[in-house]
Amino acid sequence: MSDAAISGLFALWAVVGLVAEVPTGALADRVSRRAMLVASGVFQAAGFACWVVHPEVWSFALGFVLWGVGESLISGTLEALIYDGLDAAGASGEYARVRGRVAAMGLVGQVPAGLAAGPLLVWGGYPLVGAVSVAASLAASAAAWTLPDLRPRRARPGGEDHDHGYLELLRAGVREAAGSAVVRGALAASSLLLSLEALEEYDVLLAHEWGVPTPWVPLAVVWLPLLGALGAALAGRFHHASGDALAWAFGGAVALVAVAGLARVPAGVLAIAAFYGVFRGVRIIVDMRLQDRIEGPARATVTSAAEFLGGLVGIAAFGLWALWGLWGILALAVATVAVLPRALGRE
Repeated sequence: MSDAAISGLFALWAVVGLVAEVPTGALADRVSRRAMLVASGVFQAAGFACWVVHPEVWSFALGFVLWGVGESLISGTLEALIYDGLDAAGASGEYARVRGRVAAMGLVGQVPAGLAAGPLLVWGGYPLVGAVSVAASLAASAAAWTLPDLRPRRARPGGEDHDHGYLELLRAGVREAAGSAVVRGALAASSLLLSLEALEEYDVLLAHEWGVPTPWVPLAVVWLPLLGALGAALAGRFHHASGDALAWAFGGAVALVAVAGLARVPAGVLAIAAFYGVFRGVRIIVDMRLQDRIEGPARATVTSAAEFLGGLVGIAAFGLWALWGLWGILALAVATVAVLPRALGRE
């Protein structure tokens, strides 16, 4: 495939994920969240299977559509399931700790997956890599089936149980995201932080530009998911931190990357890894603040709205990189630092 065809597939993937984000969030507020997580793995497995069975442009396009839908099924659903499950047990204050551990395990899992890709390609070629990808997605679905089967219900003011309809939940989620000042603040902070994941897409390029020899680049950038996992795992210890404290911590990490960008030496990659660790920890804490402030019946919908907005700003982050490189994304990071105290200052 040409570079244009590959770029078109990535664009299709991004658009499908954005379009499906909020509607699938509302669906997660209407039906079994466990079933949504199971379906997510099945959709992604089907997408990867398309690539193996018919490795042609149309099949890759279908695979990306299925993958995009699969990702949207888990986005917002997982956060809502964890928070509501803990809340039902009277332990909602443990959200940052539990969510941080889940995120940490996901990040650590990137390391063996990345290391296994090369040997798998040598042993069985493209079909074996695809088959293992399908198997891993189905294994994730099987693991999701062991989770509690939560179907959220909320009581009407009069006290009787009320099973909300899909459109009612969709409207309620959008209304709370747009109409509640305290939710809007946490939503803005969460969306801006999510968009900064764009920096991770350029870590290899920065390593090259800063003088890391090509054979050593994989070892240099492997520290990103590892320190990201550490930051996520430690988030629960700092979940009471104020908006000002989070801004100072995140601002320090941004400043560290800026110094590395000016120095342009191989050791600067460690600054990006340190930034990623702080970034992951702050993201978990901000997500907890968002979950704490949601009061309506559409928790997954509101959370998906944050993911949707983060995706939109993330597209802008790619544009900023195209214009000004690292300094474009750092400008967005500085704006995020400025937003954190005000966005999280009101409860």
